[in-house]
Amino acid sequence: MKKFKFTISGKQYEVEVQSFEGDKAQVVVNGTQYEVDVEREKEEAKPVVAPRPKAAAPTQSAAPAAPAAGSADGVKAVAPLPGTIMQIFVNVGDQVKRGDKILMYEAMKMENNFLAEVDGVIKDIKVKVGDNVLQGAVLAIIG
Repeated sequence: MKKFKFTISGKQYEVEVQSFEGDKAQVVVNGTQYEVDVEREKEEAKPVVAPRPKAAAPTQSAAPAAPAAGSADGVKAVAPLPGTIMQIFVNVGDQVKRGDKILMYEAMKMENNFLAEVDGVIKDIKVKVGDNVLQGAVLAIIG
């Protein structure tokens, strides 16, 4: 097994390559296991990550949302951990208060509730059920 540390858009990821056969690799990114496709360039081999999480036994817990980032269009609600979107509880135009459930996602083999960090109106939902998201990905915009 080989271990790597990647920094993408200022976020650090610990990646452990567990197996590598042909154009498929089994990797663990920040504790979450993925099967990825690898594309090879003619001059140098570089992995291209296309996550496909393996099924895991879910458990129920509430996780605090990552700090929201402000913008001219509203506050961006970002994923605190990489995971898979399981359920969305709000629609565009819905009024939310700080602490309201926005969505549920599976991360680190657990179901986590993502909560609103601010009061406002849902301006945009950037994900859909079944989407795989990385840490720091924008999930919704609250204005």
